[in-house]
Amino acid sequence: MTDSNSPRAEQIARAAMVALVCSIPVLACLRGAGASVTDADLGWQMTAGMWILHHRALPHTDPFSTMHGAPWQAYSWLYDILLAKLYSWWKLVGIVAYTAGFVALITAAVYRMVSRLTPDFLQRAILTIAPLICMSRLYTPRPWLITILLFVLEIDILMQARRTGRIRELLWLPPIFALWANIHIQFIDGLLVLFVAAAEPILARWWQSDARPPGWRPMVAVTAACILATFLNPYGPGIYRIAWGLASQSGVLNTVEEMKAMPFRTISDYVVLFLALTASGVLFRYRKFPPFETLMLAMAAVLSFRSERDLWFMAITAAAILAAGLPASDRTRMPRRLPAWALSITLVLTAAIALAGASLWNVRQQHLQTILARSMPVNAVVAIRADDYSGPVFNDYNWGGFLIWKLGDPVTIDGRADFYGDARLDRSIKTWSGQPGWDSDPGLRSASIVIAPEKAALTQLLRVDPKFTLVYQDKLAAVFVPRYR
Repeated sequence: MTDSNSPRAEQIARAAMVALVCSIPVLACLRGAGASVTDADLGWQMTAGMWILHHRALPHTDPFSTMHGAPWQAYSWLYDILLAKLYSWWKLVGIVAYTAGFVALITAAVYRMVSRLTPDFLQRAILTIAPLICMSRLYTPRPWLITILLFVLEIDILMQARRTGRIRELLWLPPIFALWANIHIQFIDGLLVLFVAAAEPILARWWQSDARPPGWRPMVAVTAACILATFLNPYGPGIYRIAWGLASQSGVLNTVEEMKAMPFRTISDYVVLFLALTASGVLFRYRKFPPFETLMLAMAAVLSFRSERDLWFMAITAAAILAAGLPASDRTRMPRRLPAWALSITLVLTAAIALAGASLWNVRQQHLQTILARSMPVNAVVAIRADDYSGPVFNDYNWGGFLIWKLGDPVTIDGRADFYGDARLDRSIKTWSGQPGWDSDPGLRSASIVIAPEKAALTQLLRVDPKFTLVYQDKLAAVFVPRYR
Protein backbone atom coordinates (compact mmCIF):
# COMPACT_ATOMS: atom_id res chain seq x y z
CA MET A 1 0.00 0.00 0.00
CA THR A 2 1.16 3.55 -0.72
CA ASP A 3 1.94 5.64 2.35
CA SER A 4 -0.10 8.77 1.54
CA ASN A 5 1.14 10.54 4.69
CA SER A 6 4.77 10.45 3.60
CA PRO A 7 6.09 13.91 2.75
CA ARG A 8 6.54 14.49 -0.97
CA ALA A 9 10.25 15.20 -0.52
CA GLU A 10 10.73 11.87 1.24
CA GLN A 11 8.99 10.02 -1.58
CA ILE A 12 11.18 11.79 -4.15
CA ALA A 13 14.25 10.70 -2.19
CA ARG A 14 12.97 7.13 -2.12
CA ALA A 15 12.32 7.26 -5.86
CA ALA A 16 15.89 8.45 -6.39
CA MET A 17 17.27 5.65 -4.21
CA VAL A 18 15.30 3.05 -6.16
CA ALA A 19 16.61 4.54 -9.41
CA LEU A 20 20.17 4.27 -8.11
CA VAL A 21 19.67 0.62 -7.11
CA CYS A 22 18.20 -0.23 -10.51
CA SER A 23 20.92 1.69 -12.39
CA ILE A 24 23.94 -0.09 -10.91
CA PRO A 25 23.54 -3.36 -12.87
CA VAL A 26 22.74 -1.42 -16.07
CA LEU A 27 25.89 0.66 -15.69
CA ALA A 28 27.92 -2.52 -15.15
CA CYS A 29 26.39 -3.90 -18.36
CA LEU A 30 27.21 -0.76 -20.37
CA ARG A 31 30.76 -0.63 -19.02
CA GLY A 32 31.29 -4.16 -20.33
CA ALA A 33 29.42 -3.56 -23.61
CA GLY A 34 32.20 -5.31 -25.50
CA ALA A 35 30.93 -8.65 -24.16
CA SER A 36 27.68 -8.08 -26.06
CA VAL A 37 29.24 -7.60 -29.49
CA THR A 38 31.88 -10.33 -29.12
CA ASP A 39 29.56 -13.07 -27.87
CA ALA A 40 30.25 -16.32 -29.73
CA ASP A 41 26.56 -17.03 -30.45
CA LEU A 42 25.60 -13.54 -31.59
CA GLY A 43 26.37 -14.10 -35.28
CA TRP A 44 24.52 -17.32 -35.95
CA GLN A 45 21.46 -16.27 -33.97
CA MET A 46 21.17 -12.97 -35.84
CA THR A 47 21.63 -14.82 -39.13
CA ALA A 48 18.95 -17.33 -38.14
CA GLY A 49 16.58 -14.43 -37.46
CA MET A 50 17.40 -12.90 -40.84
CA TRP A 51 16.81 -16.28 -42.53
CA ILE A 52 13.41 -16.62 -40.87
CA LEU A 53 12.38 -13.09 -41.86
CA HIS A 54 13.57 -13.58 -45.43
CA HIS A 55 11.92 -16.98 -45.96
CA ARG A 56 8.88 -16.27 -43.78
CA ALA A 57 9.29 -19.77 -42.37
CA LEU A 58 11.31 -21.69 -39.80
CA PRO A 59 14.24 -23.84 -40.90
CA HIS A 60 13.85 -27.58 -40.42
CA THR A 61 17.33 -28.39 -41.70
CA ASP A 62 20.62 -26.59 -41.14
CA PRO A 63 21.43 -23.86 -43.72
CA PHE A 64 24.69 -22.61 -42.21
CA SER A 65 27.26 -25.39 -41.78
CA THR A 66 29.02 -28.16 -43.67
CA MET A 67 26.31 -30.41 -42.21
CA HIS A 68 23.90 -28.64 -44.58
CA GLY A 69 20.60 -30.48 -44.71
CA ALA A 70 20.93 -32.15 -41.30
CA PRO A 71 17.82 -31.76 -39.09
CA TRP A 72 17.88 -28.58 -37.01
CA GLN A 73 15.20 -26.70 -35.09
CA ALA A 74 15.43 -22.99 -34.40
CA TYR A 75 13.64 -23.31 -31.05
CA SER A 76 14.63 -19.75 -30.03
CA TRP A 77 13.10 -18.37 -33.22
CA LEU A 78 11.28 -15.44 -31.62
CA TYR A 79 14.47 -14.27 -29.92
CA ASP A 80 16.41 -14.67 -33.19
CA ILE A 81 13.94 -12.41 -34.97
CA LEU A 82 14.16 -9.81 -32.19
CA LEU A 83 17.96 -9.79 -32.42
CA ALA A 84 17.91 -9.52 -36.23
CA LYS A 85 15.46 -6.62 -36.09
CA LEU A 86 17.49 -4.74 -33.47
CA TYR A 87 20.61 -5.10 -35.60
CA SER A 88 18.81 -3.96 -38.75
CA TRP A 89 17.59 -0.85 -36.94
CA TRP A 90 20.61 0.16 -34.85
CA LYS A 91 23.51 -2.16 -35.80
CA LEU A 92 25.77 -3.13 -32.88
CA VAL A 93 24.26 -0.42 -30.67
CA GLY A 94 20.96 -2.29 -30.95
CA ILE A 95 22.63 -5.46 -29.64
CA VAL A 96 24.00 -3.59 -26.62
CA ALA A 97 20.57 -2.01 -26.13
CA TYR A 98 19.02 -5.49 -26.01
CA THR A 99 21.45 -6.59 -23.29
CA ALA A 100 21.21 -3.41 -21.23
CA GLY A 101 17.43 -3.23 -21.67
CA PHE A 102 16.84 -6.72 -20.37
CA VAL A 103 19.31 -6.24 -17.53
CA ALA A 104 17.23 -3.19 -16.56
CA LEU A 105 13.99 -5.19 -16.76
CA ILE A 106 15.47 -8.04 -14.71
CA THR A 107 16.68 -5.57 -12.08
CA ALA A 108 13.26 -3.92 -11.88
CA ALA A 109 11.55 -7.33 -11.65
CA VAL A 110 13.89 -8.52 -8.87
CA TYR A 111 13.36 -5.26 -6.95
CA ARG A 112 9.59 -5.64 -7.29
CA MET A 113 9.75 -9.27 -6.16
CA VAL A 114 11.76 -8.56 -3.01
CA SER A 115 9.76 -5.38 -2.30
CA ARG A 116 6.56 -7.39 -2.14
CA LEU A 117 8.22 -9.74 0.36
CA THR A 118 9.94 -7.27 2.71
CA PRO A 119 9.32 -3.61 3.65
CA ASP A 120 13.00 -3.16 4.63
CA PHE A 121 14.63 -0.88 2.04
CA LEU A 122 18.17 -1.93 2.91
CA GLN A 123 17.21 -5.57 2.38
CA ARG A 124 15.53 -4.66 -0.88
CA ALA A 125 18.64 -2.90 -2.15
CA ILE A 126 21.03 -5.70 -1.13
CA LEU A 127 18.77 -8.48 -2.37
CA THR A 128 18.42 -6.70 -5.73
CA ILE A 129 22.06 -5.83 -6.31
CA ALA A 130 23.59 -9.08 -4.98
CA PRO A 131 21.80 -11.41 -7.46
CA LEU A 132 22.59 -9.04 -10.31
CA ILE A 133 26.26 -9.07 -9.33
CA CYS A 134 26.15 -12.87 -9.44
CA MET A 135 24.71 -12.75 -12.94
CA SER A 136 27.12 -10.17 -14.38
CA ARG A 137 28.90 -12.78 -16.52
CA LEU A 138 25.55 -13.47 -18.19
CA TYR A 139 25.22 -9.89 -19.47
CA THR A 140 25.47 -10.99 -23.09
CA PRO A 141 22.87 -10.96 -25.91
CA ARG A 142 21.48 -14.42 -25.28
CA PRO A 143 17.89 -15.63 -24.83
CA TRP A 144 18.76 -16.55 -21.26
CA LEU A 145 18.21 -12.89 -20.31
CA ILE A 146 14.55 -13.28 -21.24
CA THR A 147 14.45 -16.59 -19.37
CA ILE A 148 15.80 -14.90 -16.24
CA LEU A 149 13.18 -12.16 -16.50
CA LEU A 150 10.31 -14.62 -16.94
CA PHE A 151 11.68 -16.79 -14.12
CA VAL A 152 11.68 -13.79 -11.74
CA LEU A 153 8.09 -13.00 -12.71
CA GLU A 154 7.10 -16.62 -12.09
CA ILE A 155 8.74 -16.76 -8.66
CA ASP A 156 7.15 -13.42 -7.74
CA ILE A 157 3.68 -14.68 -8.69
CA LEU A 158 4.09 -17.99 -6.86
CA MET A 159 5.48 -16.38 -3.70
CA GLN A 160 2.59 -13.94 -3.56
CA ALA A 161 -0.01 -16.66 -4.09
CA ARG A 162 1.55 -18.62 -1.22
CA ARG A 163 1.86 -15.57 1.02
CA THR A 164 -1.62 -14.10 0.51
CA GLY A 165 -3.66 -17.13 -0.53
CA ARG A 166 -5.00 -15.18 -3.52
CA ILE A 167 -4.64 -17.09 -6.75
CA ARG A 168 -5.75 -14.48 -9.30
CA GLU A 169 -2.15 -13.66 -10.23
CA LEU A 170 -1.59 -17.31 -11.16
CA LEU A 171 -3.62 -16.64 -14.31
CA TRP A 172 -0.58 -14.77 -15.68
CA LEU A 173 1.47 -17.96 -15.75
CA PRO A 174 0.00 -19.64 -18.88
CA PRO A 175 0.68 -16.56 -21.10
CA ILE A 176 4.18 -16.35 -19.63
CA PHE A 177 4.88 -19.98 -20.54
CA ALA A 178 3.38 -19.59 -24.02
CA LEU A 179 5.87 -16.78 -24.68
CA TRP A 180 8.73 -18.56 -22.91
CA ALA A 181 8.43 -21.73 -25.01
CA ASN A 182 9.00 -19.68 -28.18
CA ILE A 183 12.06 -17.88 -26.86
CA HIS A 184 14.24 -20.26 -24.88
CA ILE A 185 14.31 -23.96 -24.16
CA GLN A 186 14.87 -23.29 -20.46
CA PHE A 187 11.15 -22.80 -20.00
CA ILE A 188 11.62 -26.37 -18.74
CA ASP A 189 13.24 -24.94 -15.61
CA GLY A 190 10.17 -22.81 -15.04
CA LEU A 191 7.94 -25.87 -15.34
CA LEU A 192 10.03 -27.69 -12.74
CA VAL A 193 9.39 -24.82 -10.33
CA LEU A 194 5.70 -25.02 -11.10
CA PHE A 195 5.68 -28.76 -10.40
CA VAL A 196 7.24 -28.09 -7.00
CA ALA A 197 4.61 -25.44 -6.23
CA ALA A 198 1.81 -27.79 -7.30
CA ALA A 199 3.21 -30.60 -5.13
CA GLU A 200 3.53 -28.41 -2.02
CA PRO A 201 -0.15 -28.62 -0.93
CA ILE A 202 0.10 -32.41 -1.09
CA LEU A 203 3.47 -32.55 0.68
CA ALA A 204 2.16 -30.21 3.39
CA ARG A 205 0.04 -33.07 4.77
CA TRP A 206 3.21 -34.81 5.99
CA TRP A 207 5.78 -32.02 5.83
CA GLN A 208 5.20 -29.81 8.87
CA SER A 209 5.96 -26.11 8.32
CA ASP A 210 4.47 -22.64 8.69
CA ALA A 211 3.69 -22.42 4.97
CA ARG A 212 0.08 -21.88 3.87
CA PRO A 213 0.11 -22.79 0.16
CA PRO A 214 -2.96 -22.53 -2.10
CA GLY A 215 -5.04 -25.68 -2.49
CA TRP A 216 -3.80 -28.43 -4.78
CA ARG A 217 -6.69 -28.12 -7.23
CA PRO A 218 -5.94 -24.58 -8.48
CA MET A 219 -2.21 -25.33 -8.55
CA VAL A 220 -2.67 -28.51 -10.60
CA ALA A 221 -5.08 -26.68 -12.94
CA VAL A 222 -2.62 -23.83 -13.50
CA THR A 223 0.24 -26.29 -14.04
CA ALA A 224 -1.76 -28.19 -16.64
CA ALA A 225 -2.70 -24.92 -18.37
CA CYS A 226 0.97 -23.90 -18.48
CA ILE A 227 1.99 -27.23 -20.02
CA LEU A 228 -0.67 -26.82 -22.69
CA ALA A 229 0.48 -23.23 -23.26
CA THR A 230 3.99 -24.44 -24.08
CA PHE A 231 2.51 -26.44 -26.99
CA LEU A 232 1.76 -23.09 -28.69
CA ASN A 233 5.04 -23.07 -30.57
CA PRO A 234 5.99 -24.11 -34.13
CA TYR A 235 7.11 -27.55 -32.93
CA GLY A 236 4.11 -28.26 -30.71
CA PRO A 237 4.70 -31.03 -28.13
CA GLY A 238 7.88 -31.86 -30.07
CA ILE A 239 9.59 -29.04 -28.15
CA TYR A 240 9.94 -31.53 -25.29
CA ARG A 241 11.82 -33.94 -27.52
CA ILE A 242 14.23 -31.11 -28.34
CA ALA A 243 14.60 -30.31 -24.63
CA TRP A 244 15.34 -33.95 -23.84
CA GLY A 245 18.03 -34.05 -26.52
CA LEU A 246 19.70 -31.01 -24.99
CA ALA A 247 19.49 -32.35 -21.44
CA SER A 248 20.94 -35.72 -22.43
CA GLN A 249 24.01 -34.22 -24.14
CA SER A 250 26.47 -34.47 -21.27
CA GLY A 251 29.68 -33.83 -23.21
CA VAL A 252 29.13 -30.08 -23.48
CA LEU A 253 29.45 -29.77 -19.70
CA ASN A 254 33.17 -30.48 -20.06
CA THR A 255 33.89 -28.76 -23.38
CA VAL A 256 31.82 -25.55 -23.61
CA GLU A 257 33.14 -22.94 -21.19
CA GLU A 258 29.79 -21.51 -20.10
CA MET A 259 28.48 -24.99 -19.36
CA LYS A 260 31.24 -25.86 -16.91
CA ALA A 261 30.84 -25.52 -13.15
CA MET A 262 31.72 -22.23 -11.48
CA PRO A 263 35.53 -22.03 -11.08
CA PHE A 264 35.32 -19.79 -7.96
CA ARG A 265 37.90 -17.38 -9.33
CA THR A 266 35.77 -14.24 -9.18
CA ILE A 267 33.89 -12.45 -6.41
CA SER A 268 30.55 -13.12 -8.13
CA ASP A 269 31.00 -16.89 -7.68
CA TYR A 270 31.43 -16.45 -3.96
CA VAL A 271 28.41 -14.15 -3.79
CA VAL A 272 26.34 -17.00 -5.26
CA LEU A 273 27.72 -19.36 -2.63
CA PHE A 274 27.08 -16.83 0.15
CA LEU A 275 23.48 -16.33 -0.98
CA ALA A 276 22.93 -20.09 -1.05
CA LEU A 277 24.36 -20.60 2.44
CA THR A 278 22.50 -17.60 3.86
CA ALA A 279 19.20 -18.77 2.36
CA SER A 280 19.76 -22.20 3.91
CA GLY A 281 20.42 -20.57 7.28
CA VAL A 282 17.30 -18.43 7.06
CA LEU A 283 15.15 -21.46 6.26
CA PHE A 284 16.59 -23.27 9.24
CA ARG A 285 16.35 -20.32 11.61
CA TYR A 286 13.07 -18.65 10.67
CA ARG A 287 11.01 -20.63 8.17
CA LYS A 288 11.17 -24.24 9.46
CA PHE A 289 11.97 -25.60 5.99
CA PRO A 290 8.70 -25.03 4.05
CA PRO A 291 8.44 -27.52 1.17
CA PHE A 292 8.46 -25.03 -1.72
CA GLU A 293 11.49 -23.01 -0.60
CA THR A 294 13.41 -26.08 0.55
CA LEU A 295 12.92 -28.02 -2.68
CA MET A 296 13.58 -24.90 -4.76
CA LEU A 297 16.88 -24.31 -2.98
CA ALA A 298 17.90 -27.94 -3.47
CA MET A 299 17.03 -27.76 -7.18
CA ALA A 300 18.92 -24.47 -7.51
CA ALA A 301 22.01 -26.03 -5.93
CA VAL A 302 21.99 -28.88 -8.46
CA LEU A 303 21.46 -26.65 -11.51
CA SER A 304 23.56 -23.63 -10.59
CA PHE A 305 26.61 -25.39 -9.18
CA ARG A 306 26.58 -27.84 -12.09
CA SER A 307 26.81 -25.16 -14.78
CA GLU A 308 27.72 -21.50 -14.43
CA ARG A 309 25.26 -20.45 -17.15
CA ASP A 310 22.49 -21.49 -14.72
CA LEU A 311 23.75 -19.60 -11.69
CA TRP A 312 20.81 -17.22 -12.06
CA PHE A 313 18.56 -19.97 -10.69
CA MET A 314 20.30 -19.91 -7.33
CA ALA A 315 20.69 -16.13 -7.28
CA ILE A 316 16.96 -15.48 -7.78
CA THR A 317 15.77 -18.33 -5.57
CA ALA A 318 18.02 -17.30 -2.68
CA ALA A 319 16.93 -13.65 -3.00
CA ALA A 320 13.27 -14.63 -2.77
CA ILE A 321 13.87 -16.87 0.26
CA LEU A 322 15.88 -14.19 2.05
CA ALA A 323 13.37 -11.44 1.32
CA ALA A 324 10.53 -13.57 2.68
CA GLY A 325 12.44 -14.95 5.66
CA LEU A 326 14.66 -12.20 7.08
CA PRO A 327 13.13 -10.01 9.80
CA ALA A 328 12.73 -6.38 8.74
CA SER A 329 14.21 -3.49 10.71
CA ASP A 330 11.71 -0.85 11.79
CA ARG A 331 14.24 1.89 10.99
CA THR A 332 14.51 0.97 7.31
CA ARG A 333 10.88 0.20 6.56
CA MET A 334 9.54 1.65 3.33
CA PRO A 335 6.11 1.48 1.64
CA ARG A 336 5.86 -1.61 -0.55
CA ARG A 337 4.80 0.50 -3.54
CA LEU A 338 5.76 3.94 -4.77
CA PRO A 339 2.95 6.22 -5.98
CA ALA A 340 2.66 6.55 -9.75
CA TRP A 341 4.28 9.98 -9.92
CA ALA A 342 7.26 8.81 -7.85
CA LEU A 343 7.61 5.73 -10.03
CA SER A 344 7.78 8.05 -13.05
CA ILE A 345 10.68 9.88 -11.41
CA THR A 346 12.42 6.53 -10.86
CA LEU A 347 12.03 5.59 -14.52
CA VAL A 348 13.27 8.97 -15.79
CA LEU A 349 16.28 8.97 -13.46
CA THR A 350 17.18 5.40 -14.37
CA ALA A 351 16.99 6.20 -18.08
CA ALA A 352 19.08 9.34 -17.60
CA ILE A 353 21.77 7.47 -15.68
CA ALA A 354 21.85 4.74 -18.34
CA LEU A 355 22.21 7.29 -21.15
CA ALA A 356 24.99 9.01 -19.24
CA GLY A 357 26.75 5.68 -18.83
CA ALA A 358 26.38 4.90 -22.54
CA SER A 359 27.95 8.26 -23.38
CA LEU A 360 30.73 7.86 -20.81
CA TRP A 361 31.77 4.43 -22.13
CA ASN A 362 31.33 5.42 -25.77
CA VAL A 363 28.63 2.91 -26.69
CA ARG A 364 28.64 3.88 -30.37
CA GLN A 365 28.80 1.87 -33.57
CA GLN A 366 32.37 2.77 -34.51
CA HIS A 367 33.76 2.01 -31.06
CA LEU A 368 31.83 -1.27 -30.84
CA GLN A 369 33.12 -2.26 -34.28
CA THR A 370 36.67 -1.66 -33.05
CA ILE A 371 36.03 -3.90 -30.03
CA LEU A 372 34.59 -6.58 -32.31
CA ALA A 373 37.72 -6.54 -34.49
CA ARG A 374 39.89 -7.22 -31.45
CA SER A 375 38.19 -10.56 -30.76
CA MET A 376 36.79 -11.74 -34.09
CA PRO A 377 38.56 -12.17 -37.48
CA VAL A 378 37.02 -9.07 -39.05
CA ASN A 379 40.08 -8.22 -41.16
CA ALA A 380 40.56 -11.85 -42.20
CA VAL A 381 37.00 -11.90 -43.59
CA VAL A 382 37.71 -8.70 -45.52
CA ALA A 383 40.84 -10.27 -47.03
CA ILE A 384 39.00 -13.48 -47.97
CA ARG A 385 36.33 -11.52 -49.78
CA ALA A 386 38.89 -9.30 -51.51
CA ASP A 387 40.73 -12.35 -52.87
CA ASP A 388 37.45 -14.06 -53.76
CA TYR A 389 38.07 -17.25 -51.79
CA SER A 390 34.97 -19.32 -51.14
CA GLY A 391 33.85 -22.75 -50.07
CA PRO A 392 33.58 -24.73 -46.85
CA VAL A 393 35.40 -23.11 -43.94
CA PHE A 394 37.34 -24.94 -41.26
CA ASN A 395 37.15 -22.86 -38.09
CA ASP A 396 37.19 -23.14 -34.32
CA TYR A 397 34.15 -23.16 -32.05
CA ASN A 398 34.33 -19.55 -30.90
CA TRP A 399 34.48 -17.99 -34.38
CA GLY A 400 31.83 -20.10 -36.09
CA GLY A 401 28.88 -17.85 -35.30
CA PHE A 402 30.72 -14.73 -36.46
CA LEU A 403 31.73 -16.41 -39.74
CA ILE A 404 28.15 -17.51 -40.42
CA TRP A 405 27.14 -13.88 -40.02
CA LYS A 406 29.93 -12.08 -41.87
CA LEU A 407 31.32 -14.60 -44.36
CA GLY A 408 28.31 -16.68 -45.34
CA ASP A 409 30.20 -19.80 -46.39
CA PRO A 410 29.42 -23.11 -44.63
CA VAL A 411 31.36 -23.44 -41.38
CA THR A 412 32.66 -26.57 -39.69
CA ILE A 413 31.33 -25.75 -36.24
CA ASP A 414 29.72 -22.92 -34.28
CA GLY A 415 28.00 -22.32 -30.94
CA ARG A 416 25.11 -24.73 -31.57
CA ALA A 417 26.68 -27.46 -29.46
CA ASP A 418 23.41 -29.42 -29.30
CA PHE A 419 23.28 -29.57 -33.10
CA TYR A 420 26.85 -30.78 -33.64
CA GLY A 421 26.91 -33.31 -30.80
CA ASP A 422 29.63 -34.41 -28.41
CA ALA A 423 31.68 -36.37 -30.94
CA ARG A 424 32.05 -33.46 -33.36
CA LEU A 425 32.89 -31.06 -30.54
CA ASP A 426 35.57 -33.40 -29.19
CA ARG A 427 37.04 -33.86 -32.65
CA SER A 428 37.25 -30.10 -33.18
CA ILE A 429 39.02 -29.56 -29.86
CA LYS A 430 41.56 -32.31 -30.57
CA THR A 431 42.31 -30.98 -34.06
CA TRP A 432 42.77 -27.39 -32.97
CA SER A 433 45.04 -28.46 -30.11
CA GLY A 434 47.21 -30.36 -32.62
CA GLN A 435 46.75 -33.81 -31.12
CA PRO A 436 47.84 -36.88 -33.13
CA GLY A 437 45.53 -37.50 -36.06
CA TRP A 438 44.77 -33.82 -36.59
CA ASP A 439 45.54 -34.08 -40.30
CA SER A 440 42.87 -36.74 -40.78
CA ASP A 441 40.04 -34.51 -39.56
CA PRO A 442 37.32 -34.77 -42.26
CA GLY A 443 36.38 -31.12 -41.85
CA LEU A 444 39.96 -29.96 -42.35
CA ARG A 445 40.54 -32.25 -45.34
CA SER A 446 37.41 -31.03 -47.15
CA ALA A 447 37.83 -27.31 -46.33
CA SER A 448 38.49 -24.69 -48.99
CA ILE A 449 39.45 -22.09 -46.38
CA VAL A 450 40.98 -22.44 -42.92
CA ILE A 451 40.54 -19.45 -40.61
CA ALA A 452 42.78 -20.09 -37.64
CA PRO A 453 43.44 -18.23 -34.37
CA GLU A 454 47.04 -17.04 -34.54
CA LYS A 455 48.08 -18.78 -31.31
CA ALA A 456 46.35 -22.13 -31.88
CA ALA A 457 48.53 -25.24 -32.05
CA LEU A 458 46.96 -26.21 -35.39
CA THR A 459 47.98 -22.86 -36.87
CA GLN A 460 51.66 -23.61 -36.24
CA LEU A 461 51.29 -27.06 -37.79
CA LEU A 462 49.62 -25.67 -40.92
CA ARG A 463 52.45 -23.18 -41.41
CA VAL A 464 54.81 -26.04 -42.17
CA ASP A 465 52.32 -28.36 -43.84
CA PRO A 466 53.01 -28.56 -47.61
CA LYS A 467 49.33 -29.20 -48.31
CA PHE A 468 48.33 -25.67 -47.20
CA THR A 469 49.34 -22.15 -48.21
CA LEU A 470 49.21 -19.15 -45.89
CA VAL A 471 47.40 -16.36 -47.75
CA TYR A 472 46.73 -13.89 -44.94
CA GLN A 473 47.74 -13.22 -41.36
CA ASP A 474 47.47 -10.54 -38.72
CA LYS A 475 47.87 -10.44 -34.95
CA LEU A 476 44.60 -12.28 -34.45
CA ALA A 477 44.06 -14.73 -37.30
CA ALA A 478 45.76 -16.62 -40.12
CA VAL A 479 44.06 -17.80 -43.31
CA PHE A 480 45.16 -20.92 -45.18
CA VAL A 481 43.92 -22.46 -48.39
CA PRO A 482 44.70 -25.96 -49.74
CA ARG A 483 47.64 -25.99 -52.13
CA TYR A 484 46.23 -28.88 -54.13
CA ARG A 485 42.61 -29.78 -54.61
